[in-house]
Amino acid sequence: MRFLTKILFVLILMAVSPVVQAQQSNLPILPPALQLLEEKGAQSRYLGKSHGLDGWIVIYQGQEQYYYVTPDGQGFLMGLLFDKDGDIVTVKQVSELQKQSDEVLDFLAVDKPNPSLATEMKETNEAFAYKTPAERMFAEVENSNWVSFGQKDAPVIYSFMDPQCPHCHEFMNDIRKSYLDNGLIQVRMVPVGFRDETLAQSAFLLATPDAQERFFKHLDGDDAALPAKNDINTQGIQKNLALMQAWKFNVTPMTVYKDREGKVKIIRGRASEMSDILADLPAK
Repeated sequence: MRFLTKILFVLILMAVSPVVQAQQSNLPILPPALQLLEEKGAQSRYLGKSHGLDGWIVIYQGQEQYYYVTPDGQGFLMGLLFDKDGDIVTVKQVSELQKQSDEVLDFLAVDKPNPSLATEMKETNEAFAYKTPAERMFAEVENSNWVSFGQKDAPVIYSFMDPQCPHCHEFMNDIRKSYLDNGLIQVRMVPVGFRDETLAQSAFLLATPDAQERFFKHLDGDDAALPAKNDINTQGIQKNLALMQAWKFNVTPMTVYKDREGKVKIIRGRASEMSDILADLPAK
């Protein structure tokens, strides 16, 4: 009986192992970093090879991401794949996947309207039309990894923040009751981290469903509100850091918004007069 139990356990391991799945179905092996997402509960499916790159769709907590593995298997890219004519190859690949019968993906996303992909396509196409560096920068900030504080219909500002940055704490405490709680403004925090601990805390902030509540508890001195898990995936935070570096944003908080006339404004550090910013924002 014990021998049969061991055999059954081995068969179960073989059934769930992504490496074994890849070998048995002649699919390329999922990169280790994406295997980590699977271990967290993500669902992944192979999109096929195009332009020498193996493509994968990964769905986690209802969010879809698209990854392409380099030919040598040593690196991967995240985002949409375009061909030389500017057509989005990823769209065609997802359409082909939709034609296949897959109960899990059917339930999660694939047979339903795909708002995340449609939105990303629209934003990507619009980005090509931007005429100034400021407009392109703002589009990239809009498409960064952020969490929302305040009411959804309030005027929006974006702010890069480190969970341990004292100036970020002061900034959020400045506006917490007078502006956020009263629905006057919405802050889309772009979390970053400059140390291992704050990288992990920012990654947790992105992943948790109650980010505002936890961050406010963190501001109030609750050390357990934002745990720094060593094994958490920080890829989303690394993307935010790369965005800061690309636009030479070297302080936190760094706030970006569009005024009533659509002009991009940038505030370095803690804003001195939030009332001036509020008056500058488009009305609800």
